[in-house]
Amino acid sequence: MNITVNQFADYLQNERQLSENTLSSYKRDIEQYFDYLKGNNIESIGKTNRTTILTYILDMQKKGRATSTISRNLASLRSFYQYLIRNGIMEKNPTYGLETPKIEKKLPQILSTREVELLLEQPKNTDLKGIRDKAMLELLYATGIRVTELISLDLDDVNLETKEVMCKKGDKGRTIPVGSLCIDALTKYLDKSRRFLIRNNKEKALFVNISGNRLTRQGFWKIIKLYKNMAKINMDITPHTLRHSFAAHLLQNGADLKSIQEMLGHSDISSTQVYTKITGNKITDVYKKAHPRA
Repeated sequence: MNITVNQFADYLQNERQLSENTLSSYKRDIEQYFDYLKGNNIESIGKTNRTTILTYILDMQKKGRATSTISRNLASLRSFYQYLIRNGIMEKNPTYGLETPKIEKKLPQILSTREVELLLEQPKNTDLKGIRDKAMLELLYATGIRVTELISLDLDDVNLETKEVMCKKGDKGRTIPVGSLCIDALTKYLDKSRRFLIRNNKEKALFVNISGNRLTRQGFWKIIKLYKNMAKINMDITPHTLRHSFAAHLLQNGADLKSIQEMLGHSDISSTQVYTKITGNKITDVYKKAHPRA
């Protein structure tokens, strides 16, 4: 059965060109499903059916798996069985017609403008690492890009003269304007930090670690956790918190949804509309606190 999982992973990578994180999730979900089948003495994927899927979902529920995790697993299984049908291994998709468990959508957490300022003030703008970290945090909040996009940026993706950043994804890409404060931080990083951090002048990565190599996602998570603690911000912060804050603050200050959608790189505007609920809640809070008859 493992051979089939590997073949499926190759298909996802080569034909559907999924991101590394999505690919890992699919593969992990299918491997866990195969572990379940093995534990229940089902030796062939061809012997699975609708009942198998339903009992697997029940098993995940009994183990206390989150609804979002179960939904993602079911989505992975749908794609996997569709792949098996295409390759003549299965005739029917046992996941067909099964309802995805409803997920209670939580509104994304955002920082206040003061909390953002506190976070951005933490890196020491006097040493190599602090100058780099200041530039990264400024860029993340100035553009709302994802952390994977941030660490994937190359030198030629940033244009200091036009004050723009190009985010690439396959053949597609989007250009995002960058404010003056961020441009100042980037300029200082390039002039006084990056050229001392790199070990090879041919290095293309915009942001590098202390070894001179491209910064990793895990490395950035540690950085933002460090400055969150230094700023004494109580809520849990992820790199995505700055992305959410970027969008919500733009909306609160009058930006239109379509422009925010384009800057965030959302393919569907419904993903961007969630920020209207956040700003709506903010307006309600202000009304309750300020209106004499609220």
